Amino acid sequence: MVIKTAEVDNNKIRYLEEGSSENTLLLLHGLGASAERWEYVIPHFARKFRVIVPDLIGFGYSDKPMADYTIEYFSEFMSKFVDKIGIKELNIVGSSLGGQIAAEYTVNHNENIRKLVLVSPSGVMKHSTPALDAYIAAALYPNDDSALNAFQMMSGRKEIEDKTVNGFIERMTLPNAKMAFMSTLLGLSNSQAITEKLQLITIPTLIVWGENDPVIPIEYAQSFVSGINDCRFYKMIGCAHTPYVEKPEKFFQIVSDFLN
Repeated sequence: MVIKTAEVDNNKIRYLEEGSSENTLLLLHGLGASAERWEYVIPHFARKFRVIVPDLIGFGYSDKPMADYTIEYFSEFMSKFVDKIGIKELNIVGSSLGGQIAAEYTVNHNENIRKLVLVSPSGVMKHSTPALDAYIAAALYPNDDSALNAFQMMSGRKEIEDKTVNGFIERMTLPNAKMAFMSTLLGLSNSQAITEKLQLITIPTLIVWGENDPVIPIEYAQSFVSGINDCRFYKMIGCAHTPYVEKPEKFFQIVSDFLN
């Protein structure tokens, strides 16, 4: 796995790359995360794809400019990032916030996307959940206790890897990290419900949702499944908000079968 950087509108964007296939797969992380969130599935996908995994602008170790972090802003960023690294055709897997960004980007760029996978995407839920509240609190006041509590609530598990907690604290204490996080939350709360745009997605789409997701509960899946014309749905048994972390091999199998 190689760490690379690209410049988008004078902002340095960090991304991971692995694999040498002519078929490109773009993985988009969620709110407050980084490319490393996909680390358990990147090697699997790299056997079949050229895998590109950016730290979204405002997150991870990419630059965090003063901006209004709206879904439209992220979608425009994605368009410029894809152009910058010279991708002509791609598949996209987006998780949570990354799923909403992927859907918004697809609405505007159906022509160069082969297939789309949305994992517990945001964009429909208008009221917070206790797990999301705990995560927001940890982002604003990042320490061992707040971060551990948040990841335990989001995963439904007591055992959380030290690197998950430490990585989150490190990222959220970077300059402008809290600003970008809160600006994104504000942008999400003020955004048009994505359900109104889903019929504009015309490519084959797979929705994956953890059956026990406490962050964005599985009841919200129906809005996406019924809103997208060419759509399949897979419920990940025994998983919460990040099935690619919790059951990486099963997740790879499901998504890989769909992308073939």
